[in-house]
Amino acid sequence: MINTADSTRGPDKKSYLGSLTILTSLFFIWGFITCLNDILIPHLKSVFTLNYTQAMLVQFCFFTAYFVVSVPSGYLVEKIGYKSGIITGLSIAGIGCLLFYPAASLHSYPLFLAAFFVLASGITLLQVAANPYVTILGKPETASSRLTLTQAFNSLGTTIAPYFGALFILATAVKTTDEIKLLNANELSAYQAAQAAAVQNPYLLLAAVLFFIAVVFALIRLPKIEAAEAQDSGVEDSVHVNAWGYKHLVLGAIGIFVYVGGEVSIGSFLINFLGESSIAGLTEQDAGKYVSFYWGGAMVGRFVGALAMQKIQPGKVLTFNAATAAALVLLAILSNGQVAMWAILAVGLFNSIMFPTIFSLAVSGLGKHTGQGSGILCSAIVGGAILPVVQGLFADRIDIQQAFFIPVLCYCYIAYYGWRGHQFPSTK
Repeated sequence: MINTADSTRGPDKKSYLGSLTILTSLFFIWGFITCLNDILIPHLKSVFTLNYTQAMLVQFCFFTAYFVVSVPSGYLVEKIGYKSGIITGLSIAGIGCLLFYPAASLHSYPLFLAAFFVLASGITLLQVAANPYVTILGKPETASSRLTLTQAFNSLGTTIAPYFGALFILATAVKTTDEIKLLNANELSAYQAAQAAAVQNPYLLLAAVLFFIAVVFALIRLPKIEAAEAQDSGVEDSVHVNAWGYKHLVLGAIGIFVYVGGEVSIGSFLINFLGESSIAGLTEQDAGKYVSFYWGGAMVGRFVGALAMQKIQPGKVLTFNAATAAALVLLAILSNGQVAMWAILAVGLFNSIMFPTIFSLAVSGLGKHTGQGSGILCSAIVGGAILPVVQGLFADRIDIQQAFFIPVLCYCYIAYYGWRGHQFPSTK
């Protein structure tokens, strides 16, 4: 499994610790960037006067990249290795951030959507390389715990991002169409420049950070790891010639699809939901700061979950969290005011362990097919593209609050996967 000799000895354990420490920076940065979408959606919705369905095209373009790029990324990582895959992913993501500059200058929503796609393509390659690398980099029995711990730093990024975005991107109030019509040429030019700068400066900074991290990874040494030969799966290679033959992987891909779709749907609508007079009546900037509670809960839950899954079977923890999340979203649908507000924010705490647990359970026992399995699972992140748009359609036609029934259905499936769906049969 590991090219370095005698991997169970002290020196390699130290290299694992150092490598895992470095990898946490990747989880932090892509969590930060992904969560900024939740801030940009209401901003772009106001700037371009979009309805909910049109605004959700941001998430559609961002997460469609996972579907388009993930499987090719899996093959690419198998060809060039984890380290080169990480460096390439960081570079592509940096280019995507740079595209936000002309998009804001030209006031072009289609160019914004293209920038989201390029940015997400880089992050997709990062995930395809980093997630399985973490699961392989240590004992198999602690893979779920290890990936959950590194994902906790992903949640640290998603916790900080909304507050950062609220301060810088939402700080400049967006005028209505009627207000814009009253501006003279100089005032209009100044207003558009301010709106552009609110997006340009944060993403230029992110581009610089991504390119810097890419250089760091190019200079450091990481343990060289290959996917192991199939073992402990109880299924012979002659039966499964590729990863698609593993039922628990396919069901896990559906689990990733609905999890990311449900989580992104909630996050995408939070600012508008908290702005409803029947919920909290918050301004966009104030609501943006409260989004940090949603993602902060996920961070806390992942640190706790990493410890819990050292003692409790990951499937049981996944079932409990999913069932609780479904109950909380139902409460947010059926109630109003502070109860609905804190119920939906509390879902983040129970989202915490879902992605890393589903991922590690799904790739368990894949052996030499782990790279392909990782690509399949990452392509399932396209749920974040499709389900928010579906929820947007319902929000436009019924009500933003009632449209949250979409995540409820998602969590019900995840509870099933944790209870029974992740188990794979042994060879007869």
